[in-house]
Amino acid sequence: MQMDIDAILEYLPHRYPFLLVDRVDELVPGERIAGRKNVSINEPFFAGHFPGHPIMPGVLLVEAMAQLCGVLAFKTRGNRPDQGYLHYLAGLNDVRFKRPVRPGDTLMLSGVITGARRQMMKFDCESKVDGEVACSARLLCVERKVSL
Repeated sequence: MQMDIDAILEYLPHRYPFLLVDRVDELVPGERIAGRKNVSINEPFFAGHFPGHPIMPGVLLVEAMAQLCGVLAFKTRGNRPDQGYLHYLAGLNDVRFKRPVRPGDTLMLSGVITGARRQMMKFDCESKVDGEVACSARLLCVERKVSL
């Protein structure tokens, strides 16, 4: 299953300038997801990180992977933000940064569910540029019902 930006907006509560997933290329509910973020010099964080040598902040690489896994969590659980559900990032382990991500790069994101119990899901994630790992992490997210 693929998802364009309109479909992604149904499953993520994030909006500009914090939406970090542009497309879902593959999605198998309960198993895995792959998608992408097109990194542009117009991203607001490049103004300060770093002037003259723009690099996407590592915390935003992790956030992009978490957002992608959020889509997978919503599709796996069969709910959406407009139904009053959110999936919060609850934990990180084994985070590694391997290469900088710069304007013009296409960040290829992937996540695999490695565990699920009650409202919690665990994921192994990677982000790559040109086939080279930029960041990897193990993520934990938790589902919560919120008031709309």
